Amino acid sequence: MSVAPELAKPGDPGQQTATAVDAMATATTTAPAEKKDDHAQPKGERKPQRRIDEKFKIFSGTANPELADEVCKHLGMDRGQTTSQRFQDGERYVQILENVRGADVFMIQPTCFPVDEHIMELLLFIDAFKRASARRITPVIPYFGYARQDRKDKPRSPISSKLVADLLTTAGADRAVIVDLHAPQIQGFFNMPVDHLFASPVLVSYFKELNLPNLTVVSPDAGGVERARFFAKKMNDSALAIVDKRRTGMNVTEVMNVIGDVEGRTCLVLDDIIDTAGTLVKTAVALKEAGAARVVACATHPVLSGPAIERLAEAPIEQVVVTNTIPLTEHAKRDLAGKIKVLSIAGLIGSAIKSIHEETSVSKLFV
Repeated sequence: MSVAPELAKPGDPGQQTATAVDAMATATTTAPAEKKDDHAQPKGERKPQRRIDEKFKIFSGTANPELADEVCKHLGMDRGQTTSQRFQDGERYVQILENVRGADVFMIQPTCFPVDEHIMELLLFIDAFKRASARRITPVIPYFGYARQDRKDKPRSPISSKLVADLLTTAGADRAVIVDLHAPQIQGFFNMPVDHLFASPVLVSYFKELNLPNLTVVSPDAGGVERARFFAKKMNDSALAIVDKRRTGMNVTEVMNVIGDVEGRTCLVLDDIIDTAGTLVKTAVALKEAGAARVVACATHPVLSGPAIERLAEAPIEQVVVTNTIPLTEHAKRDLAGKIKVLSIAGLIGSAIKSIHEETSVSKLFV
């Protein structure tokens, strides 16, 4: 195991001091696997076998180590050991604490808030893996930040999602795994293979178990109609409705009217991201005014920025179902307790990682 360089101590002249690892920059390490005890195993029971493959490794940044641990548990392996720290001037320092030479490496890191911080950390880890002679480096990005900046909508503006894709390639990534891109065509921004996974199987399975009566799947805008139509088909060909809205400013929306019959029905509002929750809440209000009996909502990525938590707490929505692509803040867990439900996509990501490592098809996971 390589030894991390000693960070400068406070008071040493001419040296940069390093702060203690903050809440978002804690060292991520894993304990060694427990030894098997065959004699203690009751007859007729099989203890899960841990995966032993020194050339197959999964690591995590500081954005969502809990999800990485769930993925590793699904695959029966331990998470790789790393450290990530911040110097007092704000610079990030990362190190891999085990040998990865010739290994097939997967780095799990959603680029959620703080977006730029987590993107930079991911790039540094990719560069570290490349310089440590990893055979293949695959960033697994459950939430791809900057995905909504996928075109020039104003003069002299950047296409930020293309830039992030180029940065990942330049850093040394060989392929990428991403969950529910805001626009599927963003895959074309990457000059490497991209496995685009969908959280819909997890969400569909949950709502099928609820067996909601008189269900209508609702798209909160015209851009999400294809996603809502696919979801409605999976939900036993449920009815489909669309909410027409007009934006009056950045992160500000105005819901106009409901297209489709929702009176007396259970409405399931489907979106890929809940950001400030303005669209979702106004959609729920419009559905209630149109006579909907119940309103529930689901989305893949719970960004929950700005006033989102307060808005959802007061909204006429019975339940908000999201996945763990982004970890919920303590604020959200507390104020939305009983109203928000988090589903795990660890099995989905774990299956994709296993297929990629074994060079088998992942197409069965795309739907």
